[in-house]
Amino acid sequence: MSERSETKRAEPTLWAVVGATGTGKTALSLDLAEALAARGTPAEIVNADAMQLYRGMDIGTAKLPVADRRGIPHHLFGVLEVTDEAAVAWYQDAARTTIGEIHARGADAILVGGSGLYVSGVIYDFRFPPRDTALRERLEAELDAQGAGALFARLRALDPATAERVDPRNGRRIVRALEVLAQGEQTHGAALPAAPTLWHEPTRVIGVQVPRDELVVRLDARVEGMWREGLVDEVAGLRERGLEQGVTARKAIGYAQALAQLEGRMTEAEAIAETQALTRRYARRQVSWFRRYAGVTWVDQGADAAALAD
Repeated sequence: MSERSETKRAEPTLWAVVGATGTGKTALSLDLAEALAARGTPAEIVNADAMQLYRGMDIGTAKLPVADRRGIPHHLFGVLEVTDEAAVAWYQDAARTTIGEIHARGADAILVGGSGLYVSGVIYDFRFPPRDTALRERLEAELDAQGAGALFARLRALDPATAERVDPRNGRRIVRALEVLAQGEQTHGAALPAAPTLWHEPTRVIGVQVPRDELVVRLDARVEGMWREGLVDEVAGLRERGLEQGVTARKAIGYAQALAQLEGRMTEAEAIAETQALTRRYARRQVSWFRRYAGVTWVDQGADAAALAD
């Protein structure tokens, strides 16, 4: 019997399939689950995409329909309403609890997604600072009144290291960093610890990569496809469920632009173009984030899952 088989029998593995949006993580996670099952190890999939947590946000997040999940159990997909806030500390607890339940059933867990801080918060010993709702509401009011630029300048003066890693346009991330600093806490620097340790052993991380020029073409086409498939209609329906009151969901790439189109603040062409530009920028940040991980097995799209499962 192989050393891996003995290890797996003693302690199920946590897998993480990571990489930029549009690289084929979902397909590989399904293939990996089937490859593991073929070797006698059941596997279940856990979502690590912040926007796929939301119920009804399907087209713009490329959420895999239930009918296409090949009978493999999927967890933490569509578990929040669009009015809920997707807080990473909440997600860490929910994902780790789910993974623990999967492992208790004797199955491997496959964490799949491209939200870097969400993945890091699960697979590494990563503790998040406390939250202060009243303080955050005051900072959000300042954000609405002054704009992200003013709050980013404050963050840069207080914590240059974190400011270097935060998108100056991402008001939510800026507010969170200022909230933590105001409580006398150290931020996590919007990055991994210098020497992160794993939360669970054994953990195996697989990164999926696509050449940059090819990925750009693919992402631009994907955005155009979302509009053809009815993203604007999806967003119109979500407005009736409170999307515009959502702290996180309403700012999602594609959803914010579709809202602007519905409200007449953008034409369809402008909404698509801005979504494409933001998606390309987001993909670059994802690549940079995951490239910092140690011990990642990097593979091309369509990699042999059976070989990875060995």
